[in-house]
Amino acid sequence: MRYFVAFLILFTSITGFSQQTLVQKKIFGTIINGSTTFPLSNVNIININKVKGTISSGRGTFEIDADVNDTLHISMIGFQSLRVRVTNDWVKNGNAKIELSEKATALEEVDIKKYNLTGYLEVDTKLIPDQENYRYSISGLPQGYEAGEYSPKAFSRVMNSIFNPADMLYNFFGNKPKELRKLKQMKKDNTVKALLETKFDRETIAILLGIDKKDIPEILQHCNYSEAFIHTANDLQILDAISQCYEQYKVLKK
Repeated sequence: MRYFVAFLILFTSITGFSQQTLVQKKIFGTIINGSTTFPLSNVNIININKVKGTISSGRGTFEIDADVNDTLHISMIGFQSLRVRVTNDWVKNGNAKIELSEKATALEEVDIKKYNLTGYLEVDTKLIPDQENYRYSISGLPQGYEAGEYSPKAFSRVMNSIFNPADMLYNFFGNKPKELRKLKQMKKDNTVKALLETKFDRETIAILLGIDKKDIPEILQHCNYSEAFIHTANDLQILDAISQCYEQYKVLKK
């Protein structure tokens, strides 16, 4: 009987410990300007592994769900983005101070005139090409967005990629199943969603999907999205575009 009681106590202790380890941990941190040591507010922090996000407070502090070895992507306009791995010491101590370095940005010359317009409506309407583009429903755009030529061509491109192992979409969608499952998670977290709505640099999407951001335009071109969309859409719209293309790919793959 004594042995049974001792075993029961031991089993209960182990079970309780296991349950504690499964409880979601929160870590805390403070973001400061590396040059001035002043706290930075409204810094975006995203847990890449869990696709959870938060924003630093007016004092530069933040808290976020994270486990050991999770990676945090920290970004703010005007500062170099940073990726930080969560360590045992951070989880144990509960707090960490993180410095961001200011980014030296050189302004590039921008040509805002796409067409040489004359100011006369009858002449200018002939200068602007009329393209028949298929329209997709994209976040933030209530009436859809131009996305390449008519839909049958987009369908055929996705279909061709399934049977062509060398195709860009075949390699991308086939080799990134875990990352692509994050697409829906990204839109469920309001902080991540709000961040993507205001960004146009493709950096966050590339990191979350584990790809080079230079590959994103090529992926969208293979999905038959127009150049106008690729160059002007925000990151949330780009996310939707890749997600829709992936869903179409999965249906055809079956």
